[in-house]
Amino acid sequence: MKRFSIFSIFLIVNIISGQNPPIKKTSKQKDTTSFFFKKGNKTQQSKLTIANYLIISKQNDTTFVDTTLTIKKDYKFNYLRKNNFNFIQFANTGQTYNTLSIDNSTNNIMPGFAAQARHFNYLETNDIDYYRVPTPLTELYYKTVFSQGQNLDAFFTVNISPQLNFSIAYKGLRSLGNYQNSLTSTGNFRFTTNYQSDNKKYNMRSHIVMQDLFNQENGGLTDEDVIRFKEGDEEIQDRSVFDPNFENADSVLEGKRFYIDQSYAILSKKDSTSVNNLFFVNTISFQNRFFEYNQTTSANNFFGSSFSNTIQDKVTLEEFYSDLGLNYSNKLLGEIAFKVNYNSINYGYNSLVFLNNQTITNRIKEEFFGFEVAYNNQIGKLKLEGKLGANFSDNIKGNFLDFKGKYQLLDNIDLFAGINVNNRLPNYNKLLYQSNYTNYNWDNREIFKTIETQQLSFGLNSEKYININFDITNIENYAFFKLESIQNDIKVIKPIQNDKAIQYLRVKIQKEFRLGKFALDNTIMYQNVKSDENVINIPSLISRNTFYFSDEVFKKALKFQTGITFNFFSEYYGNGYDPLLAEFYTQNQTKIGGFPRLDFFVNAKIRQTRIFLKAEHFNSSFSGNNYFAAPNYPYRDFTIRFGLVWNFFL
Repeated sequence: MKRFSIFSIFLIVNIISGQNPPIKKTSKQKDTTSFFFKKGNKTQQSKLTIANYLIISKQNDTTFVDTTLTIKKDYKFNYLRKNNFNFIQFANTGQTYNTLSIDNSTNNIMPGFAAQARHFNYLETNDIDYYRVPTPLTELYYKTVFSQGQNLDAFFTVNISPQLNFSIAYKGLRSLGNYQNSLTSTGNFRFTTNYQSDNKKYNMRSHIVMQDLFNQENGGLTDEDVIRFKEGDEEIQDRSVFDPNFENADSVLEGKRFYIDQSYAILSKKDSTSVNNLFFVNTISFQNRFFEYNQTTSANNFFGSSFSNTIQDKVTLEEFYSDLGLNYSNKLLGEIAFKVNYNSINYGYNSLVFLNNQTITNRIKEEFFGFEVAYNNQIGKLKLEGKLGANFSDNIKGNFLDFKGKYQLLDNIDLFAGINVNNRLPNYNKLLYQSNYTNYNWDNREIFKTIETQQLSFGLNSEKYININFDITNIENYAFFKLESIQNDIKVIKPIQNDKAIQYLRVKIQKEFRLGKFALDNTIMYQNVKSDENVINIPSLISRNTFYFSDEVFKKALKFQTGITFNFFSEYYGNGYDPLLAEFYTQNQTKIGGFPRLDFFVNAKIRQTRIFLKAEHFNSSFSGNNYFAAPNYPYRDFTIRFGLVWNFFL
């Protein structure tokens, strides 16, 4: 609550100070915001535009602040602040998401940490942006939640000088939820800075991120209550009446990361005739995180037998990364980069486990080197990007190749194609895991092989005509959690590695049709998995269709949108959720999906403020009670939620 008090004060200060300067939008299609300021009794227009407020990604892709009101902004107005087309949310804000589609293209060749179901809102290095602004910029995000709480994301950035920028932000959430023992309380603190020397030879970017994601766990509804839920029993219309599988557990994921990357120009372009640039580059990153599951009294009828009556499982991971390299660029040859990196990892527990005459070790500790090579070039209308890298380690094996090409066929049509090859070990919690519950102890380091994926992708991007994305992936040695058996009503879940190849096909089409002030935005994805066993379970069809009306009133001072969004995914054996592991597992007993989700919304924009009002899942009372995000975990009931995003240009 102290955190929310601080940011409430922060909100009030910025509301007061953010009333000037007024901003005028000069174009319907682009966010060409212009600025005005007063000098004496005269109002003058500044030369600044919204395009001067830059956002720079880790990959050096640069965009600018966007205060427009579009349907894409509605799709991103959620807890993750991302387009959640591929996800189905659990009942409470801040809980996990079931994944409806899998993207197998990655350059990451390190195993992932435990509790991947808790990582949807965990900010990784690639999620952090840097900024360059001519005047201080503030953004405030607010959205109501499910009973007794709020969701606030407050951000501020300023350039102290043209060379030095810093930003500070905090996203906080507290939501009690409608079901027993489902409280969520999370916080993401971010601090960034970037600096460029006066002679522009030295560049530095750095960030500090601290995150804590707390969730109460209840194991979902009992099988008996699932039946009552589907039948629409009037006694349980108040969802707090349900008795879940247990009400005495919670889990927390915490992490801290310190990151810096820097470059120095050994040879730099001095005039228009110079064609060569040579940079020395360096990155240093240190991160530690832990996941802890606590339960005051063991739930032996749910997880099985335990070593003790009180459960306190904790696993930690410390990661140190550093690299040194050179970047060479030439107008004809493009940009070539090479670097050597060093990794140190320490994953594990503080004790050994003796079980069934076997010893479960407690640590995976490795130190090793690796390398990475990258190439970028623009040849006329053709843009090429390529990367490859590998680990020099016998135990943490991994390598990747990623190559992409994009060709501008016409002014509004881009063609693209790519290939991604990745070999890496399964996540750490599949290799080694310990718990007070006896069923959750294993050591697969000598058994599991590297997961091998090869993905081909191509498509067409055109806002005017259509967007088409196609990819096909071959996966070997796929590792996953599986419902291995059910013994005396207790589900036994174990990590498994499939020894047969899997082919995975995805086709995604997006097109918006417009007629005057009316529009119909459509996104449809078809998926197909070919394997000898049900290893990867996904719906064959995912669809999102939004019909809406847009207009401007009060002399164009207010722009608004109103409409209905239809969400649907076909029925399939949805992955189950294990609260102890904080992971999803493959099961082939219970189907979910096949139910429509209708949301009615009214969105508005006044100057640089976007307001969102939505009646979520308003069809829940008349379209049946078979809506679940995972087996035994219902999707959200009908609710009305409100929120806003407010930018201040001081």
